[in-house]
Amino acid sequence: MESIDKREAVMQALMELVAENGFHGSPMSLVAKRAGVATGTIYHYFESKEMLIRDTYAELEGQLLAAVSMEYPAERSVRERFMHIGRTLTRSFLASPLQFRFLEQFHNSPYGAESRRSRMVEGKGDIVTRLFEDAVAQQLLKELPLPVLFALTFGPLLVVSRDHILEVLELDEHLVEKTVEACWDAVKR
Repeated sequence: MESIDKREAVMQALMELVAENGFHGSPMSLVAKRAGVATGTIYHYFESKEMLIRDTYAELEGQLLAAVSMEYPAERSVRERFMHIGRTLTRSFLASPLQFRFLEQFHNSPYGAESRRSRMVEGKGDIVTRLFEDAVAQQLLKELPLPVLFALTFGPLLVVSRDHILEVLELDEHLVEKTVEACWDAVKR
């Protein structure tokens, strides 16, 4: 197994275990066993479990941002950009349930709290944060704090994606579109 394969195997094992057991139920020894590597091998790539978790999250977030950036209608209206982001994120969640479950665990943990603070309070934004800042500057959104706007937008998308993955709801393209439109309606003036 090449070194990049081992690193990816470790990250994959972590995602699987966290999706099944949460962070505390995923010790490094179990990650190593699931990945088919020695525990010491993990520390060759990641200095600690915390770094493994953060690096795995960063990898997944990078993949999501790359998907959102692909064919991003930067010159279009805020609403069209919003719709693109909402559709793309939802489709990505549905296409990768394991990654979605890891991201959900991450965002509902102290790691996620730190990430949200960094993005929304300290201004370390990405394409999504910049869209919201642009919309606020143009006075297109309700006068609410950025975290509330994010919750009204992404909260419903996360819930319907989770319900689809759990087979509580069947999301098709039409329902994804209607759901993202409803999120826009929740935040627009």
